[in-house]
Amino acid sequence: MGTADYQGEGNIHETPFGYTLSVIGGKWKMLIIYLLAENQPVRFNELKRRIGPITYKMLSSQLKELEADGLVDRKEYPQVPPKVEYRLTPKAETLIPVMEQLCDWGRSNL
Repeated sequence: MGTADYQGEGNIHETPFGYTLSVIGGKWKMLIIYLLAENQPVRFNELKRRIGPITYKMLSSQLKELEADGLVDRKEYPQVPPKVEYRLTPKAETLIPVMEQLCDWGRSNL
């Protein structure tokens, strides 16, 4: 089923495409998923270091949203200083082929 199947039927946000954008849309979420797909598990500070210009607050917020949407698992270790690791869920891993296609498109159109 493609986007043409939903033309004229309510709001774009009520379509599967709208749902997908609500889960992975925004400036940082796909980048976080991409980095987690490359190396798992990844600690918070390592994600911050690899992304670069994201604030700690924004990274924390984006990770919480990805966790709430079932794309990221968070594991906290009871130690001092705190240690937290993030990894992709099986649901998020189904996005990897789509992201690889986006990379192929970027390579072809760079």
